[in-house]
Amino acid sequence: MKDEAKKLFRFLRTKPVPANTNEILALERTKLANERTLLSYIRSSLYLLLGGIAILQLKDFRNIHWLGYVALAVCIIFLAVGIFRYVLLYRRLYKWNRVLYVDTISDKVKKDADTQIEKEKATAE
Repeated sequence: MKDEAKKLFRFLRTKPVPANTNEILALERTKLANERTLLSYIRSSLYLLLGGIAILQLKDFRNIHWLGYVALAVCIIFLAVGIFRYVLLYRRLYKWNRVLYVDTISDKVKKDADTQIEKEKATAE
């Protein structure tokens, strides 16, 4: 029966699922959310840029030009905050990913070592 199963599944290129799959997938979702958040900061920054330029282009409303300059300043601040938050979370996620990967590898190595010891004991007897 095992040989038949091996023949059926020999073309699958998947590896066994690690024990901490939920944590790994949660990290991937967080990475994608981080990218979406950066894109929303960029989008908001561009809207403020366009709004500020539009207000500065109005000839009849010279008394609200200060609002255009404020919009341009807030645009730059939004962009800087977005990039800063993205880089900060990206670094944290990288560290967490390394920890999860190392834990997975160390568990696998430990299991392999245990099976090796069991095989040696079996051959010694």
